[in-house]
Amino acid sequence: MKKKALITIPISLLLIAVMITSFFLINIKPAEGKIAKAQKLAEFTKPAVVRIVDYTVVSWQFNNPDDPEVIAILEQLNNQSVVGGSGSGAIISSDGYIVTNAHVVEATQKKDEDIANEAFEQLVSIVADYFKVDYETAYNYMVAYTQYTDIQRVLKVVLPGGDVLDGEVKSYGAPINEGKDVAVLKIEGKNLPTIPLGNSDDIQNQDNIWVSGYPAAADSDLLSPDSSLVSSMTSGQISATSKKTEQGSPVIQINAAATHGNSGGPVINDKGKLIGLLTFRGDTVNGQEVQGFNFAVPVNTVREFVNQAGVRNTKSETDKLFQEGLELYWGGYYKHALEKFEAVQRIYPNHSEIKQYIANAEKKVDSSKMLWSDYATTFYIFDGVAGLLVLVLLVFTFVGGKSKSSATVVAPPAAGPAPTPPAAPENTLQDLNNDGKIDVQDILLALEEHRKNQQKKDEE
Repeated sequence: MKKKALITIPISLLLIAVMITSFFLINIKPAEGKIAKAQKLAEFTKPAVVRIVDYTVVSWQFNNPDDPEVIAILEQLNNQSVVGGSGSGAIISSDGYIVTNAHVVEATQKKDEDIANEAFEQLVSIVADYFKVDYETAYNYMVAYTQYTDIQRVLKVVLPGGDVLDGEVKSYGAPINEGKDVAVLKIEGKNLPTIPLGNSDDIQNQDNIWVSGYPAAADSDLLSPDSSLVSSMTSGQISATSKKTEQGSPVIQINAAATHGNSGGPVINDKGKLIGLLTFRGDTVNGQEVQGFNFAVPVNTVREFVNQAGVRNTKSETDKLFQEGLELYWGGYYKHALEKFEAVQRIYPNHSEIKQYIANAEKKVDSSKMLWSDYATTFYIFDGVAGLLVLVLLVFTFVGGKSKSSATVVAPPAAGPAPTPPAAPENTLQDLNNDGKIDVQDILLALEEHRKNQQKKDEE
């Protein structure tokens, strides 16, 4: 057995070592690419940042047919006034829930009377400017002959991929000068990209943050139409964490650049989590905006309205596949990144970034790095065969090497003559008292006689 063990045990140990090595090779993680954290955050969050357009359309009827000039002005306006604006927001659930500011969707949440009054003031200003008269004169004239006939509310959400969807307000706070400036919207969709919610209790002064959204200053006639679908990201730090509005609502002060249109956009920390929504900027100085003094609603305030709407903030399968694909792409594993990107396209075809990344990965696929996990099936087969071989070797060494002992057969003794049965013992008792039978008296007499004989022998 010892000679066999000298051969089989080293072979078994070698096979076991190879099996262990294959296990570790299969589970080696891809090397990370040298990508700046800010770039990663931008790519991870960009697909979930949306533009929100909220406005009302008020239709007018002018009742003075003798004033062709005012009639002409109204015809140029199609007898309508449009009141509202746009802002930003962030998708927080794969089925289409979005967080933004209440003031971003304020136009469609007002009462008809308030909407009509605001639209009328806008119309009066146009008439006053045209005729070069003061506002009060134009107002008194127009109010005598004008009435609204219809109010149409429009709330649209523009996704980064170009889809324009109807939005519905599910939870609403109040504009910043009235309360908590938060609203939760809902659009139709599935497998949408999302941004995870953080915890604003964990933030500290000078934490690095990034603000994402659609600032109006970035919209220019010199840019292509599809440029309006691309969000902007600026960086900065938290300047103060314990400030409040006049109504007592907490706000976070940040120094990242922002302007009109950024309202409702997500403020992201260095872990890629939403810690606030940009809500307003500091006062102007000499009529000019001063950057570096902007404020955000903390995410824990946002959570109040998210919970009120019954929303679960969960990472979608689209997020998981896209982020895995990006990490592989940045690490040089283009073939494997391409597989992830194509999976994203299958479950969410209108992803804003996926077509470009697929095209880039296809161009670089020939120079893709290798992953040991590609050979997992081969490793599993080899490990199975190796494990079986180790078992056979051990059985051969410790079981098969023992010689089988021959059983000793004991021969039966030779047959001989049958033994003579012992003779029946003679009856030594006699009828000593001559009563014709042997009984207890005879036994007692015999014992007494035996005692006397023994005593006699002892005396001799």
